[in-house]
Amino acid sequence: MLTKRIIPCLDIKNGRTVKGVNFVDLKDAGDPVELAKKYAKTGADELVFLDISATEERRATLIGLVRKVAVAINIPFTVGGGISSVADVDILLRNGADKISINSSAVKNPDLINEIAAKYGSQCVVVAIDAKQIDGDWIVHLVGGKVSTELNLFDWAKEVEQRGAGEILFTSMNNDGTKNGFANEALAKLSEIVNIPIIASGGAGTMEHFAETFINGKADAALAASVFHYQEIEIPELKQFLKNQNIAIRV
Repeated sequence: MLTKRIIPCLDIKNGRTVKGVNFVDLKDAGDPVELAKKYAKTGADELVFLDISATEERRATLIGLVRKVAVAINIPFTVGGGISSVADVDILLRNGADKISINSSAVKNPDLINEIAAKYGSQCVVVAIDAKQIDGDWIVHLVGGKVSTELNLFDWAKEVEQRGAGEILFTSMNNDGTKNGFANEALAKLSEIVNIPIIASGGAGTMEHFAETFINGKADAALAASVFHYQEIEIPELKQFLKNQNIAIRV
């Protein structure tokens, strides 16, 4: 049985780690390099770095900061934000990223998924999907949740798998930052319709929420930010809790 993964997320704006609620009201959460070091040392399985304003500001990801984080850690490192070409991916991989995450650019140019998977392998490609439940339908949003599309979460998830994505990072905009738990019904449905790992994101508030998303949401990994950044949950204690719930986890 594959072990479940715990993944802290560094949302980066202006070189600092930030965190908001429902994608707005961003607050400073600390220095990304120091946080990355701490998470690698305390048992995080992977780390995700998202330059959350790169797409909106139409600029490349913060390469120098990516390099500093990569040098400081020894766990798999996924980088996203502002990636719109294979050349962008090449630069990030050469500066220490192990995987890249694409979101808005994948919707605008779905062939980009195929191109990156063909050149670097599916294991390198994480497609991030930000979706909001509106009148019962999960609708995909772009540009940090600011732009609605006509895409349905589940249809898009199937397409990105077919195009070569190796993982899906699904963030529920309804749950993001609320600390009320993950969108487990949607996650369970995603895990039924695709055969690639699903990373749950949005809503972590308690250790029980992590257990619930692994058991009820069938998630392969759980990503969180503020509960880790503000020491509300410490990763070693979380992993021990999950192990005690008979969830396969690397302690």
